[in-house]
Amino acid sequence: MDDYLKLGHMELIPENEIDVPASSSFYLPYHPVPNKNGDKFRVVFDGSAKSSSGISLNDKLMVGPQLQTDLTTLLLRFRMHKIAITADIEKMYRQITLHDSDFQRIVWRNSPFEPIQDFRLTRIAYGTASAPYLAIKCLQQLALNESNNFPLASKAALKDF
Repeated sequence: MDDYLKLGHMELIPENEIDVPASSSFYLPYHPVPNKNGDKFRVVFDGSAKSSSGISLNDKLMVGPQLQTDLTTLLLRFRMHKIAITADIEKMYRQITLHDSDFQRIVWRNSPFEPIQDFRLTRIAYGTASAPYLAIKCLQQLALNESNNFPLASKAALKDF
């Protein structure tokens, strides 16, 4: 969570903004998931957890259409080219800024001796229903926006991603 704060991916909610109607905010549960060695953790948010009203954040989010080509077609196309390239976008969902971050609030404290504080995520949370659509749509839009500057890369990103 320190990483989230350091990178500006979450912010402390000012005292005067904490008490808002439940229809204008959502507290997102989360838990740590250790890596294979058990020495590092990543945070997984549970957008499917029901609130006191019985509705989850994922119930309210628009998922969007499937933008990616089906896996079989991608794998067949992958074999058609002389050169294959793969990539991993680090913290992909955390590259996308949220407009209304009050729907991704969390409570957190750095140690058991500190008071619990209210924060809001300023980036798309892994574990929300709309995250995959938003990430792919951003990549596709970037490819379209840069098609004049990078025509081959744009074509590859739009067709073979």
